[in-house]
Amino acid sequence: MSGIMLSLLGGKIAAAAAPTSIEYLVVAGGGGGGGTTNTVNGGGGGAGGYLTSASFSVSSGTGYTVTVGGGGAAGTCSAVETNTTNGTQGTASVFSSISSAGGGYGGRGSTATPAAGGSGGSGGGGGGSGTAGAQAGGSGNTPSTSPSQGNNGAANQTGGNGGGGGGSSSAGSSFNPGAGTANTITGVSVTYAAGGSGGGTGTNGTANTGGGGGSGTSGAGTAGSGGSGVVIIAYPTTYAALFSIGGGLTYTVDTTTRSGYRVYRFTAGTGTITW
Repeated sequence: MSGIMLSLLGGKIAAAAAPTSIEYLVVAGGGGGGGTTNTVNGGGGGAGGYLTSASFSVSSGTGYTVTVGGGGAAGTCSAVETNTTNGTQGTASVFSSISSAGGGYGGRGSTATPAAGGSGGSGGGGGGSGTAGAQAGGSGNTPSTSPSQGNNGAANQTGGNGGGGGGSSSAGSSFNPGAGTANTITGVSVTYAAGGSGGGTGTNGTANTGGGGGSGTSGAGTAGSGGSGVVIIAYPTTYAALFSIGGGLTYTVDTTTRSGYRVYRFTAGTGTITW
């Protein structure tokens, strides 16, 4: 029977029912860092949208869509300024009706044709411009959710640095990235959805945390790609395990790290889950 797990208790068969309410964490893929020239840095990628709740109603026999968003690609870095490009926006993560938006891309750096950061779950930073003028950071919480899924990216700093990408806890500032948010749904504290640096770090966002990629290193070095997202659900082990999990999903299930809880962590793919 769908959503029912049988066990022997005191010589009698007892059925474990499906949960009626679960916790969730849905983090989208982070945006890629902006491309860099020999003289100026791109903007940092914005963090993927971050949405979480301690109470979401579910029912036995109903299919719930799960999609794990990928991180955005890094922008192209080149000594030839016209060849530099923006990073790419991350892709959305979904659980049922909950959708977090991919992080905004970091704008490309250029002394002549810099670019603003892209909007998304959190906004990407504006590309460095030297003396070519201000480049705005992208808007976070786009599309709008309540509570907010992220924050704005920063405008480029005067001179060679790009703006920092926004994070789930704070906006980017100057070339500094916005901070992520610590969450203990798995039983350990992990920081998710941190923005990417506009200071020329070239660091990739951490996989399955939705971090933004850093802008390219000086001298037209490599920019960072955004980190992939994650979908996590958790509920007490007194309730039944999932009855079915779509074959397109990559996942782990843990019943020990968080005592008394069954924690499913989906790290790639898309599919339907059912109790």
